[in-house]
Amino acid sequence: MDVPLIVVLVILLALFFDFTNGFHDTANAMATPIATGAMRPKVAVALAAVLNLIGAFLSTEVAKTISGGIIREGDGGVQITPVLIFAGLVGAIVWNMVTWLFGLPSSSSHALFGGLIGAAIVGAGIQSVDFLVVLDKVILPAVIAPFTAGVVAWSATKLAYWVTRRYDGRPDGRGGFRYGQIFSSSLVALAHGTNDAQKTMGVITLTLISAGLQPTGSGPEIWVVVACALAIAAGTYSGGWRIIRTLGRGLTEVKPAQGFAAETSTAATILASSHLGFALSTTQVASGSVIGSGLGRRGSSVRWGTAGRIAVGWLLTLPSAAIVGALAGILADVGPVGVAIDLIVGAAVVVYIFWRASRNRVSSENAVKPVPLQGKSEVAASAKAVKIKKVKPLKRPRQRKESA
Repeated sequence: MDVPLIVVLVILLALFFDFTNGFHDTANAMATPIATGAMRPKVAVALAAVLNLIGAFLSTEVAKTISGGIIREGDGGVQITPVLIFAGLVGAIVWNMVTWLFGLPSSSSHALFGGLIGAAIVGAGIQSVDFLVVLDKVILPAVIAPFTAGVVAWSATKLAYWVTRRYDGRPDGRGGFRYGQIFSSSLVALAHGTNDAQKTMGVITLTLISAGLQPTGSGPEIWVVVACALAIAAGTYSGGWRIIRTLGRGLTEVKPAQGFAAETSTAATILASSHLGFALSTTQVASGSVIGSGLGRRGSSVRWGTAGRIAVGWLLTLPSAAIVGALAGILADVGPVGVAIDLIVGAAVVVYIFWRASRNRVSSENAVKPVPLQGKSEVAASAKAVKIKKVKPLKRPRQRKESA
């Protein structure tokens, strides 16, 4: 296949992955404010899309980790081809779509890394992957970041309830945190743009370097930054309601103070990692924060069954995407026919998943349960939900008149 044509194909596929990353990870920023009623669902995803777009321009450190770290290329290393990058993207997209169908907040980042690693090993050998960088920049952050975010969220939730303890006994006494959630969730969306959008920039840059169209070691071009920013923003605006339902209500019942604490913890962790060039999973960080906030509120409970399923999804993401990427790489290595088969099979899988999802549609109307409106107490709201039937008094049997 002509190299420029495969490069164009890879860029288009990378932008589609960026789109799936957007709707897959919208829940990271907006699940909790939607669940608590801080923002209307459609307003929330629109705001997240705009802030994802802005955040994509603020940093390129993570993009450099992808383009010049995980997969060795250039002088002194194995030159990965655009065909293998294409196969890796197929693996990442397929896994993203499968987990979205089941509402699992898995890591789009690890799906991408797994797909690229699997394709690279099959096509260029195991030496093409720098496993030290994978361990340092991917595996360790994946283990440490969710735990750290959870501890911070637990502490922040405890602090929030301690500071506002005078409101104990007033069901809506902490409703003011809903206003704080507008700021904190916006910060998460901005942070998401600084981390996740960079990964697709790194993939496209890696493709241009491997095709000899860009110098080794250089960062992403401005047109790459713009294209990736727009793609992830469009994906974010499309919603990702299935995963919003899981994070917003599936893990724990989120109250405004909890949501504020979780979002602030998530944003702080992501921004720090983006600054250090760690390509962590924003989904794992957000999930850890939600669990931590659930443990931090007295009387709250965490649904550990759901948390366990999410954890299994995390563990399976990297190897599963690697297997799909490797299979796609074997086909793509055959030549143009193999690439065409990859495209057809991948497109068929995506279409089938969308069809399956349409049979059990989740939208902004049914993603989360309705919450009490501001100004109305939860006690009053619950009274409407439970109808108490009036019990009619039992009629006493008439006494028979004794005969004289």
